[in-house]
Amino acid sequence: MDERDGLTERFEAQRGQLRAVAYRMLGSLDDADDAVQEAWLRLGRVDADGVENLGGWLRTVVTRICLDVLRSRRSRREDLAEQQVLDQAFRAQESLPEDEALLTESVSRALLVVLDTLDPVERVAFVLHDMFAVPFKEIAPIVGRTPVTTKKLASRARHKLRGTPAVPAAELARHRQVVSAFLTAARAGDLTAILAVLAPDVVRRADPAAVPPGGVAEVRGARAVAEGTAALAHRSRSAELALVDGAVGVIVAPRGRLACVLAFVIVDGRIAEYDVIADPARLRRLDLAVLD
Repeated sequence: MDERDGLTERFEAQRGQLRAVAYRMLGSLDDADDAVQEAWLRLGRVDADGVENLGGWLRTVVTRICLDVLRSRRSRREDLAEQQVLDQAFRAQESLPEDEALLTESVSRALLVVLDTLDPVERVAFVLHDMFAVPFKEIAPIVGRTPVTTKKLASRARHKLRGTPAVPAAELARHRQVVSAFLTAARAGDLTAILAVLAPDVVRRADPAAVPPGGVAEVRGARAVAEGTAALAHRSRSAELALVDGAVGVIVAPRGRLACVLAFVIVDGRIAEYDVIADPARLRRLDLAVLD
């Protein structure tokens, strides 16, 4: 085995970990793979024999690459004005290769969406420390802060991820049970179970981007809403519970990319109305957090 083959083998031993770090940093499999490939190219330009801790060196390089991407990236909430874009996103999620599907399922979609609302340095500090147990003293030089300030960045990120419920804990738990039952039934396309959690006069309103071809923006009545929900069961597989403006809601995020948000009004243990929000301007105004 020549020197280059040996270096390739050492790099490949780190690839999985590097990809996992980059995916959590960037929320995109393609961008994560690009970051890992760039790290490989940079490794080829240094004396690898002089690198004492190759894994740590590569993680630092990948993190710096990701930080540059995060800093230069525009808002990732894409223009969803065309329904075709939304449908393609769901098809892309369903056609992922097995290894990529495992990686996407290793991180909740809600977490990826909320991570995307953080400042780049907050995201780096949180991901490295809270998800990969990297000491703050090693993270600090990457983000250009002191270890103490870096610790504060991670703490601030943690607070944003948790969010602040707008209702008492007991009420939040009851609402979570209702929305969870709705989501479970929607995923299964179970019409009877969907009807069980809808008020008889429920109203569903949707932004144009979230309305399927031939559909309408507003639907009234439990039967009509339930049938429409069951017909879109494939979309529900990319959905997860989240905290939406302090209340229990649902984010729909194929491949970790936010497509739309469902915001509910619950009365007497049933869903009285809900909005399907897909307009980019409306999405940006939402306060999203992970629901523990």
